[in-house]
Amino acid sequence: MSHAEAGPEVLLVSEERFSGRLISLSVDRVRLHTGSEAEREVVHHPGGVGIVAVDDEGAVLLVRQYRHPAQELLWEIPAGGRESGESALETARRELAEETGYAAEAWLGVGATFLAPGYSTELLWYFQATGLARVGEPDPDPDEYLEARYFTPGEVSELISRGELRDAKTLAGLALAGFLGALGRGAGGGESGT
Repeated sequence: MSHAEAGPEVLLVSEERFSGRLISLSVDRVRLHTGSEAEREVVHHPGGVGIVAVDDEGAVLLVRQYRHPAQELLWEIPAGGRESGESALETARRELAEETGYAAEAWLGVGATFLAPGYSTELLWYFQATGLARVGEPDPDPDEYLEARYFTPGEVSELISRGELRDAKTLAGLALAGFLGALGRGAGGGESGT
């Protein structure tokens, strides 16, 4: 039997080790397809959304904020966590307004990705938002300090080439929305395999 045919692991016991405002952590004991057992550490997250907001000229709206775990200011697509009972689209509309002060006329779901499936349940849904209009001032969470700015495809390419745009959800969202395809070759940044 190949690994691809192995099938799902069977949960035997799950012990919650931490429960916080955003995430919880469990240590799960599972039975593998071979009959042996293994331990899995799992971060439970309610999931979220990422918004690729593109203006009429083709520029994308990014927000910059300090991320404590990364110890850096990062440029990112507007994004946020889903609240209980909220659809992914409702979350996307709320987060775009809160983080940027914009609303969108048209919303297109472009995909979803697990951010770190080796240890986390977090699934992010991505939307492309167009027909943008300013509807007010940003109203971020009290502990968020955001700067919002539009970037042309060329400027996004430069950010990537210089290693200044390296947030995985942002790169995934831009790719799923077809924004990175407009950048052409040489926009990958990082080390070359040659």
